[in-house]
Amino acid sequence: MKQNQNMCIIGNDILLIPYKAKHVPKYHDWMKSEELQKLTASEPLTLEEEYSMQQAWAEDADKCTFIILSKEDYNVIHDEASIEEEAMAGDVNIFFNDPDEKSSAELEIMIAEKRYRKKGLGKEALLAMMKYGIDELNVSVYTVKIGFDNNISLNMFTKLGFSEVSKSEVFKEVTLQLDINEDFLKYLDAKTEHLKIVEYPTEH
Repeated sequence: MKQNQNMCIIGNDILLIPYKAKHVPKYHDWMKSEELQKLTASEPLTLEEEYSMQQAWAEDADKCTFIILSKEDYNVIHDEASIEEEAMAGDVNIFFNDPDEKSSAELEIMIAEKRYRKKGLGKEALLAMMKYGIDELNVSVYTVKIGFDNNISLNMFTKLGFSEVSKSEVFKEVTLQLDINEDFLKYLDAKTEHLKIVEYPTEH
């Protein structure tokens, strides 16, 4: 999405940066994992196809993608040539799948690097993305699609207030939905008041 191509969101433990061509090789390596393919319901692509997808997503008005960086590791890596790639933890996305309902969006989040899991990066990135979607993209309804056996994600989204709206036995996934209301906005504002949005690239 062009709207976020020059934007960086700074959190306590994360940096959200636009998905650029230099990030593709590591992203491509991630998606060779059968575990991640299953969790994201995706098929492996060739490196050339991954580059094409990155370019397409950067221009697509219906897809907003940020790469998640570990802020801690970003701040201690001194090789400027590879600093972002070495601190990459995963990605977070908003998809507008219904052209007639631009206030409704699907969320996806992936912490691909195992060393960054269970450290709170995923939840902070998710809340930051939800805040961005509400404030900048006018989202009022979020949905997520989660595999039946992905208990960690199911628990996280349920605790945030998402509720089940449908199940697919064919795809072995459940669809959860959250209608943004005043109570959730108060919760989200409190959880994201520390975030800063700055120009990318910039010093963090």
